[in-house]
Amino acid sequence: MTTQLERPVTTTARPAPAPATAPDTRAASPAAPARPALPSTRPLYVVKAGSATLDRGTLHKELADLVARGARVLLVAGGATGIERHYAAIDRPMPHLRLTNGDLVRYCPPEEMTHLVDAYERVMLPAVERELRALGLTVFTSVAARGGLVSGRANRPLKAVSGEGRTLVVRDHRAGVPTDVDVDGLTALLEAYDVVCLSPPVADPAGGAPLNVDADVLAAVLTGALGADHLRLVTGTAGLLTDPDVPDSTLFDAYPGEGAKYAGGRMRQKVRAAEIAMRDSGADIAITGPHTMAVPSGWTRFWRTKEPAADLGLLTRVACVPSVSRDEAELAAYLAEWCRERGIDAHVDEVGNLVATRGDGPRRLLLLGHLDTVPHHWPAEWRDGELWARGSVDAKGSLANFLEVLAHADIPEDAQLRVVGAVEEEISSSKGAFHVRDRYPADAVVIGEPSGSGTLTLGYFGLFKLRITASVASGHSAGMDAVSAPDHLIDVLGRIRASVLAEAPDALSAVIDVRVENGRERSTAVGILNFRVPPKVDVAALTAAALGHAADDVRVEVLRATPGHAGGRAGALVKVFTRAFAQAGIRPRFVVKKGTSDMNTLATTWHDVPMVAYGPGDSSLDHTDEERIDPMEYRTARSLLADAVQRWFALTAPPALPDLPEGSRR
Repeated sequence: MTTQLERPVTTTARPAPAPATAPDTRAASPAAPARPALPSTRPLYVVKAGSATLDRGTLHKELADLVARGARVLLVAGGATGIERHYAAIDRPMPHLRLTNGDLVRYCPPEEMTHLVDAYERVMLPAVERELRALGLTVFTSVAARGGLVSGRANRPLKAVSGEGRTLVVRDHRAGVPTDVDVDGLTALLEAYDVVCLSPPVADPAGGAPLNVDADVLAAVLTGALGADHLRLVTGTAGLLTDPDVPDSTLFDAYPGEGAKYAGGRMRQKVRAAEIAMRDSGADIAITGPHTMAVPSGWTRFWRTKEPAADLGLLTRVACVPSVSRDEAELAAYLAEWCRERGIDAHVDEVGNLVATRGDGPRRLLLLGHLDTVPHHWPAEWRDGELWARGSVDAKGSLANFLEVLAHADIPEDAQLRVVGAVEEEISSSKGAFHVRDRYPADAVVIGEPSGSGTLTLGYFGLFKLRITASVASGHSAGMDAVSAPDHLIDVLGRIRASVLAEAPDALSAVIDVRVENGRERSTAVGILNFRVPPKVDVAALTAAALGHAADDVRVEVLRATPGHAGGRAGALVKVFTRAFAQAGIRPRFVVKKGTSDMNTLATTWHDVPMVAYGPGDSSLDHTDEERIDPMEYRTARSLLADAVQRWFALTAPPALPDLPEGSRR
């Protein structure tokens, strides 16, 4: 449910092109210009790929696609084949050590580290940069040791086996594990460049030559330190194979401690990296391949927490995939595949909505949830019998229930049940809901928002959102009768607020953002003024009241003008829920909420379509770090929703024709 709106900022990185949006009215699609998201709300992908994958070139286009979606991308490049090419080019043998466990590792004494760094800086990293720049991307490449971007801790001395079979203690091997990350420096680079590419080695704070580290582990440590949303460990096989001799034996789902028994050779380090990332981050983690991130059938996905019962599996996994607004693509793709595995027609539409449908009859019931959450995610966890996770209440619990009901409902031949998981509900664009409004007509709608299993939401307040820019001539604030830009803005905000509240006395108002820009000739102050307006308030009158304050030194822009909407208790859709409540032994509450939901967006043109909102969870936990959902609450809401859906189709079914004698029907 939308109760928190994005704040305007300027970034140096190239954001994904956002469609122009504008103030929505009762009949018009949105057309107000979208503001860039905060840097911290742009999704971050950490992608690790070895030189064998990077040599193929496929991954570079996939990285460009991520950038086009608005993601920040941190590529961690491994260098096995690149190092081999460099050593061959300088005609230098590559030293190795045979460990006592039989493993063969590259020997890295101090004098060898110069050549290892050269292999990355002269062979691997320039090749990556060329490929990505050819796709029009801005790129920064460096070994992680440069400038102390990443530092580490040296390993203990190694025990190795000589050619004669004697055990040796090797003390000069410059290898270690990454431990510390320059978060501020890397964050600045990620905002300034489309792709930042790092490779081993890392710096040693104790001095001396840098430390060689495993690139997969480096990617995992970066994921945790930077709070990345997604980690992809790209390999040459279709994920983690349960049988290395069978190319399609992919282990699709792994939980903590489960992957190691299938991992051998280099795959052991990838599984180790996945385990580190599960421990230290809330990221969505997968080993993908062969040499691609684009084929889900070649993924092993790692889930940090396991559902306590089978019927809580979808809820748990939906909560585990971060999907902050404008980063819904991974969750949408996962749910579309979940639906297709169950024979449900599902796809991701052109704006990113999940659309899943059963039946193609003329009687259409729409269950509209949303995929996105407010920032930020943290590791999902079943704790004390409850699922703690960002979005568990608002509103992944509702969406998971919608899909479970869709999968199991008995759909009449003349009916259609459709579930849509919309994008960008939690920010002011509501892009997904506008697309639904204009593309997916329905006879009735259930909005997926946390009402609580014993409550039905009949409507929501509307949203009236303004951007006010006040400017003054630049000058010293200590001058006689000086008025600063913030002074001017405060005065204008007060006058606009009073005018709007005169038209809608029961509206709720708040200034949700202020920023100041000082120029040589003029200084400006910009404020975002937000109103929650009750149903039946005329937003056109509010618009006129606000725009009446525009002047040469005051600009007033209407960012949203979505009216409130509320239906009564006498409609057919409310009645089927009332009967479902009675069947469950629940005495329901009926409410109109002061927040805003996608119901309001649909209602701008769907004037005669009955709508309610229903879903599990305590809405007071929305957008808080206490967000959690109780499994019995989730199950109760799912059961009641399933009953209401079946009652709706039964209630709206055409009357059966009476039995007539043979030959008498026309």
